[in-house]
Amino acid sequence: MAMDRRTFLTASAAAGLSTALPRAATADSSSPGAVMRQRANTLIATLDEAQRDAALFAFAGDRRTAWNFMLGSRRAPGLALEQMTAAQKDLALDLLASGTSETGLQKAINIMLQQDILRDEWGKGSPDRNRERFSLQIYGTPAGTGTWSWRWEGHHLSLTFTLHDDEIVSTTPSSFSSEPNTVPSGPHRGLVVLKEEEVRGRRLFGDLDGSLRQRALVWPRSPGNIRSNRGAERRVAEEAAGVPLGALTRSQFDMAVRLVEIYTTEVLPAPLAAKQQTLLDAENMAAMLFAWGGEDLDGSIYYRLTGEHLLIEFASLHNQPLHLHAVFHDTRRNFGAHIV
Repeated sequence: MAMDRRTFLTASAAAGLSTALPRAATADSSSPGAVMRQRANTLIATLDEAQRDAALFAFAGDRRTAWNFMLGSRRAPGLALEQMTAAQKDLALDLLASGTSETGLQKAINIMLQQDILRDEWGKGSPDRNRERFSLQIYGTPAGTGTWSWRWEGHHLSLTFTLHDDEIVSTTPSSFSSEPNTVPSGPHRGLVVLKEEEVRGRRLFGDLDGSLRQRALVWPRSPGNIRSNRGAERRVAEEAAGVPLGALTRSQFDMAVRLVEIYTTEVLPAPLAAKQQTLLDAENMAAMLFAWGGEDLDGSIYYRLTGEHLLIEFASLHNQPLHLHAVFHDTRRNFGAHIV
């Protein structure tokens, strides 16, 4: 059973989180960048000195690009939900909602919920692991002029937004990852967090035959994890492995395009999705490469989509078929690198 925003907030009330719903970015008449700035500053205004020290960072330096979604039960840098008052938690979730579509926000909430499932149903990680161990990091000063960024991060979730002169200039790197992707037991039995990433990747490779399959099958066995962790995305993208989408049949090409949309536009609110679509339209989709990493006996798989500036990776971990890692990079625009 999927957990919607109200259920998530209601179930967290014991931890001090109220039942107010995050507001969608489209509820404001301002531009998406102005909405983010306003919501960030509204939250900052409520923080005490210790909370400010935890949440606010200089824009310059290496910390801003030190993203990490493989945190286990550790707390990410920044100010975590569990360190906020009830009102502050609502404001933080409002900020998260400004950068996600309903689909993206639902994924994020379900990934947060999974921390309780891992603790209660799987006994994995520290006993104090919980759905509120997700942190907000703000880099620079949210203002209508100049450059600043913010990140929402915890285990299996890392979303970074960079703004310049009230324009959102980058929404990458991003990771919506998952464990257990299909919840096998307990009160949330049957919940599927990443509903299409694995299914559609398998479907695309399964539809290939002959030379197309041979060209796509770059690794006989799955590598067992993604390879474009912090700082490695350009090196991975330059490997240029796989079969060009232009070599596929029309239906296979459409499958690949749909797979790209799941990572790039579907998780963003409409104005950001439209901007991302413009970037995709500028990509030579026919030249984009689809690479497959084989299927191990344990069921783990790997695939990659590589374009001129786009890199998508997916992996189910060795011996953990319900443990999925997925990332999206714009290798030119990650962290606003094209303007910073």
